Amino acid sequence: MERRKHWWNGKWGRLAREDILLSEDAGIWWVEAREGGAEGRSRWFEFRDEDLALDCARNLISNSPFEKWRELPVG
Repeated sequence: MERRKHWWNGKWGRLAREDILLSEDAGIWWVEAREGGAEGRSRWFEFRDEDLALDCARNLISNSPFEKWRELPVG
């Protein structure tokens, strides 16, 4: 699985941090919505199309109460 994009809500700490990760594996696109950092809880969404996966990620970000989402470098 190759990570393609990573967004972070700009908050530190287990209770406030949220990450949205976009990955691709053999033509299957995955969106991971993670709460609580690396040790936190994740929800996974599977897509057969990159555009649909990006739409999902954008929707998760736009519906978040956090305002200062930023894209982090990948790789």
